[in-house]
Amino acid sequence: MDRTVYLDNNATTRVAPEVRDAMLPFFCERYGNPSSMHAFGGSVAKCVADAREEVARFLNADPDEIVFTSCATESDNAAIRGAADYFGRDLRVVTTAVEHPAVLQPCRRLKALGHDVVELGVDGLGNLDLDALRRALDAARPAPTLVTAMYANNETGVVNPMDEISAICREYGAILHTDAVQVAGKIPVDVRKVPVDMLSMSGHKFHAPKGIGIFYVRHGTKLKPFMLGGHQERSRRAGTENVPYIVGLAKACELARLGWEEEGRRLARLRDRLEAGIRATCPDVRVNGDPSRRLPNTLNVSFEYIEGEAIAYRLSDLGICISTGSACASGSLDPSHVIRAMGVPFTAVHGSVRFSLSRYTTDGEVDYVLDKLPPVIRELREMSPFGPGKDVSTFS
Repeated sequence: MDRTVYLDNNATTRVAPEVRDAMLPFFCERYGNPSSMHAFGGSVAKCVADAREEVARFLNADPDEIVFTSCATESDNAAIRGAADYFGRDLRVVTTAVEHPAVLQPCRRLKALGHDVVELGVDGLGNLDLDALRRALDAARPAPTLVTAMYANNETGVVNPMDEISAICREYGAILHTDAVQVAGKIPVDVRKVPVDMLSMSGHKFHAPKGIGIFYVRHGTKLKPFMLGGHQERSRRAGTENVPYIVGLAKACELARLGWEEEGRRLARLRDRLEAGIRATCPDVRVNGDPSRRLPNTLNVSFEYIEGEAIAYRLSDLGICISTGSACASGSLDPSHVIRAMGVPFTAVHGSVRFSLSRYTTDGEVDYVLDKLPPVIRELREMSPFGPGKDVSTFS
């Protein structure tokens, strides 16, 4: 393999050199525990406080609304299970059918425990039906209700209208949590302009390391802590702070905050060029997701009559890294629950793959993909038992 072209950045990203450099002193020279009473630990605590301020600036939040976690999965669980612990069996939950498993599985666990849980569908472009949200909230009255809806979909890149969702939740007095993992570092997030109550992010999605997450909790939000055992994070998340990773996360937030607009335009240009090239060279292809509401870095494509896994494996042999959906569901052979919820036809649902770009993606890498992909698609279709005019009804 001569080269690696990494287009699976919605799964994880390369750590930025600036982030790495910011972290290094806290592995060796500045190793103190920020909860210690001595000055050595206190100096580290000051660095954690500075990092908290930078993360808060990234979201336009107050520093004391920021809780550091291990990842967005923990943050999602802290939001959902923390609200359930506070309100008890009375809590009603409204979510969507296209959420990440980190949200769907805790919600379904609550349903198994007796909570009323509603999963809202999406249309063929991946857009949420806001009227259905209103009906679900109206039916929940007067019970306390948690709405958990992702900011942007991890597979298709479709961005939900969080401003409208937030306004509806406020109208009905519902608590709003959003899994904002995929928007982190790609589009601005302002929790004052879009007043969500809770928000989850993972650092490794925008060039910080794996193992550090953000849990934003608006002042006054009612929930019980998910992690118990210590006073850290104002007693909202027990456990000694992961100082090197917190510092690295803050640096990643700073890099993203200072380059939102220019980087967004660059990524959208590369994504659009990749999409146009695929459409021009690969017949029987469909792009999944609302083209007017997509993240600038994400392209989800269904190639009819072939398997997405086969495409990903063949491209991997050529040094091209892509995904067939969520990395957290990569062990499953079932078609993506997101693509199925959008009603993609059987001939295409299994052939869905995701290309996701980052700040390190180049024009030359897009050219390489556009050169290698069409022969792979042609070869796989020649081997496939499916195709135009063939009866696939017995396989659906």
